[in-house]
Amino acid sequence: MLPYQMCTVCVMDTSNPHITFDPKGQCNCCAEAMARRPHEWWPDSGGRRRLDEIMAQLRKDGAHKPYDAMIGLSGGVDSAYLAHFIKCEYGLRLLAVHVDGGWNTEAAVRNIEVLVRRLDLDLYTYVVEWEEMRALQLAFLRASVLNQDIPQDHAFFSTLYRTAAKFGLQTFLSGVNYASESVVPANWGYPAMDGRHLKGVYQRFGNIPLRTFPIMRLGEYLWLTRVRKQLRVIKPLNYLPYDKEKSKQELARAYAWKDYGGKHHESRFTRFYQEIYLPRKFGFDKRRLHLSSLIVSGQLTRDAAVEELKTPLAEPLQVARDLRYVAKKLGITEADLDALLASPAVPHESYPNQKAAHAGLTKIRNWLRLART
Repeated sequence: MLPYQMCTVCVMDTSNPHITFDPKGQCNCCAEAMARRPHEWWPDSGGRRRLDEIMAQLRKDGAHKPYDAMIGLSGGVDSAYLAHFIKCEYGLRLLAVHVDGGWNTEAAVRNIEVLVRRLDLDLYTYVVEWEEMRALQLAFLRASVLNQDIPQDHAFFSTLYRTAAKFGLQTFLSGVNYASESVVPANWGYPAMDGRHLKGVYQRFGNIPLRTFPIMRLGEYLWLTRVRKQLRVIKPLNYLPYDKEKSKQELARAYAWKDYGGKHHESRFTRFYQEIYLPRKFGFDKRRLHLSSLIVSGQLTRDAAVEELKTPLAEPLQVARDLRYVAKKLGITEADLDALLASPAVPHESYPNQKAAHAGLTKIRNWLRLART
């Protein structure tokens, strides 16, 4: 086991088992993010000019179609601000897509309702059949793997691609952004779109047939994204000096937008996963990723991030409430949930997977992206 060490530039530390440090103490996670910055984030006037050109082309291409582009709405700040900005600044006709996996917070639901009404957006909602979602999430908890958000994320992305095909849309505007999401643990995590892995875990631990859950196998994914090139993903926030805190304030003024807590906490299951599951089973505080990203983008000092990490990830009373809620929602006892949290971690690779194929596709995509910039 490595002796404890924290990066001298960001706040990533040896709780990430694949972290490495250079002679000056900088970690590979933020060093890699800094190397990507010129190719992914353009927060100056040049970036805005490029975005203006992209939006003008989308309006031109969509002139005789019902929509110019598709956008995801989770109720979170990134997607909410993106919808607000694109509609108000460019007037694009957007089809908003929301996938309801059964874990939305009240604040997230309200945020979506207000945005859709005030921005006059058409909303397409796909509701995942709850018993199948519940069974899948229990299967992944029993599998004891790292990425417990795979069932929710897989449902979202597969629905996204199929919705694009359904409505004949070719452009998706994503709220994913460099400013708050640039730092990623090297060689950690697991891709949500590995349908073989999802099915493999479920075949081992599931207990009811998955008749309606939108599983996407690699062949279908490649057909839609590489052969038909059904969907082009654009990340408009990467062409702006995007500041999450200022965006929250603007949304609150314009829509009485409600903050739901931490990053991606618009889902109560994701809050459980990030604040309870990851720290207990893997000893990892996911705030380090977000804070380190803000350091890299110049929106936070390292000292301020260190101070924030000294505060509890979650208050004990809230943890108890979340455990009680998740157990009840999944139809198990709190003792059963505690036992699942206490079970030894298992690598994703212990179950059927196509990780190598996904890694190869990612390398090719990144190479092509760098070649174009």
